Amino acid sequence: MQSGYYSAAAGMVTQFNRLDTIANNLANVNTVGFKEDNLIVGDFMRLYKEARDELPNANHTKEAAQFLNRAMNKAPQVVDAYTDHSLGDMQKSNNPLDMALSREGLFFLVKTPDGVRFTRDGSFTRDDQGRLITKSGYEVLPSDYFESKQPIVLNQEDSIIEIDKNGQIYANVPNSANFAPNAKLFVAHPDNIAFLKKEGDNLYRYDGEEELKSLEESGAVMQGFVEKSNVNAVKMMTQLIETNRLVGMYQKAMDTQMNDMNRDAIEKIARKS
Repeated sequence: MQSGYYSAAAGMVTQFNRLDTIANNLANVNTVGFKEDNLIVGDFMRLYKEARDELPNANHTKEAAQFLNRAMNKAPQVVDAYTDHSLGDMQKSNNPLDMALSREGLFFLVKTPDGVRFTRDGSFTRDDQGRLITKSGYEVLPSDYFESKQPIVLNQEDSIIEIDKNGQIYANVPNSANFAPNAKLFVAHPDNIAFLKKEGDNLYRYDGEEELKSLEESGAVMQGFVEKSNVNAVKMMTQLIETNRLVGMYQKAMDTQMNDMNRDAIEKIARKS
């Protein structure tokens, strides 16, 4: 068995996974509220050394040996993935219904066909019924949604809409200079953002969202702004070049294993025989 060939193949598969992640980040470099994904690459040997004292079997025994194949498991592999939730740049817009969150770890709540989801994309608008929705058509939820089950509705006559830093919406009273309070945005702060699972349309799924309470004074809502993606395009291009070179190196190693070494072995065997 040529273990070097399999190790190189495993390393190439790892780099293909990195390429997929990098390509997805670059494709969303201009997506409002998008958060960069990253992979952690390790190897079985390192993981085994960190965890072997916790294994149920004593070290250097036949039972423990099944956890370790020194010839096959030194290849790099993806051991974990995570999302970088750091803030992106705030960009001013001309839409009073655009909103951004200036604090890390906060999210708007929206209603989708699959249930309630989180998002950082605050590019909102009104539908024909006056409901506040995302660009994908999902209803933006108010702070009392789990009690009222009602969406945020803005009257078509409301020509001026103000939203304070805590997400309270105010609309002008017709034929006056006064403003009346409307609904309040649901600003969620999950206990552990590591439990968020990315879905399509720039959404996150979070189990147990109905137990969350809206922050009364988040102080983070910025009207007339959108949060740009936190993807660093220069860093991603550098990683893309690095990953492509690693793929080429693994391919060369595999070619050497299968062709050069086999040919050398065949020629030596032929001379001896």
